[in-house]
Amino acid sequence: MRRSLALAGTAVTALCLLVGCSSGGDDAGSGRTTLKVAALEGGYGRAMYSEVIKAYEASHPDVDVQLQISKSIEDEITPNMKAGKYPDVVVLGQGRKAALPETLIKDKALEDLTPVLKTQVPGEDRTVGDKLTDGIVGNLNTNPYGTDQTYLMPLYYAPTGLFYNQGLFMEQGWQVPATWDEMFELGDKAKKQGIALFTYPTSGYLDSYFYALLADIGGEQFYTDVMTYKKDVWKTANAKKALDITTRLLSYAAPTTVGYANEQDFTKNQQSILDNKALFMPNGTWITGEMADAPRAKGFAWGLTPLPAATEGGKRYLTTSVESAWVPGAARNKDAAKDFIAYLYSDKAAEIFAKSNAIQPIEGIANSLTGESAEFYKLYEDPSVSALVGGFASTAPVEGVDIKATLFDTANSIISGDTTEAKWQSALNEASEKLRQAGD
Repeated sequence: MRRSLALAGTAVTALCLLVGCSSGGDDAGSGRTTLKVAALEGGYGRAMYSEVIKAYEASHPDVDVQLQISKSIEDEITPNMKAGKYPDVVVLGQGRKAALPETLIKDKALEDLTPVLKTQVPGEDRTVGDKLTDGIVGNLNTNPYGTDQTYLMPLYYAPTGLFYNQGLFMEQGWQVPATWDEMFELGDKAKKQGIALFTYPTSGYLDSYFYALLADIGGEQFYTDVMTYKKDVWKTANAKKALDITTRLLSYAAPTTVGYANEQDFTKNQQSILDNKALFMPNGTWITGEMADAPRAKGFAWGLTPLPAATEGGKRYLTTSVESAWVPGAARNKDAAKDFIAYLYSDKAAEIFAKSNAIQPIEGIANSLTGESAEFYKLYEDPSVSALVGGFASTAPVEGVDIKATLFDTANSIISGDTTEAKWQSALNEASEKLRQAGD
């Protein structure tokens, strides 16, 4: 859902250096404001956006919201942004290969949305900040510079982890592994039946896997050390353990994984779970909607589990995927954009989003869920499981360095045998050191 074709780094950086006015704005002589909204069409679909906009316009008759939505929204809005025509609001999270919000963060080209937290939700008597779940803002995902300023508003949140077919496990009498030893034992059993232990849609989906694994192994402090490029962090015993586990897991990967791990074929890797050709894959709750019409094995039922514990009985972390709403610094209608974003947290908007399984980080909303979604979000109630939100800290751009690509994409080369774990570790430490120096 969250991956897209990579844009040339130089082109993306160039757009951030341009200053210009977005098209739109106040319609001449009419007193109306045209608000341009660009959104990623992901696994939640597009209908919910149209419905929310219709509701917003009904309560804001002086605003005309124009929606641009696409599965490759970066590719569509980038040319206009390069020409100085910016959308006013963008709904697009971090972690995609095009890295558009990450690039804008590095270039300090996003509007400060901290005031939105204190804004009263249109039509309600509470502020946005009052309604949000504790801990969902104030992390590197929302406050990328490690300050009190929030630049990306968390719009939807979803537990991510390892998805599997509960029906197959019941049929085989298998238990979901609680430790990595149990995981690899299961891999050996499944292999005898021609079933791979692991696959991933594309290597970028390993973000949720790695973030949780790092915290499982070394706790939140070690996770933070990796995310903030602590000196020689990838030379530590904890880092080596993470790569040891991952390299071994990749040795159990479905043979078709690398061939299908691209924008055109990634759903074929997802289909392997539905067809009982692989047991586990990292993904988010949107997978149920994304594959809703896909054929599946008899008795199939989605299951979600955190990664196995790094030590028996140890704490387990559930990487929480956050889709974000943000405003380009060069947007023309910033005040109207902030009001619209505040409305997205209204009870009315939340109800519309929830119908498409787009669950917002609003206090109490998870209690109203039913079916599969309810089961997924119940994982947060397990006292041995903690939510993990965030990602790599932003630094000044370093030419030729993309630590996410080094960490995630190298998995393809490990599976194919084109590189080794030792080279992987060395490349990670080199990239991390360059980014640490850039951040000093």
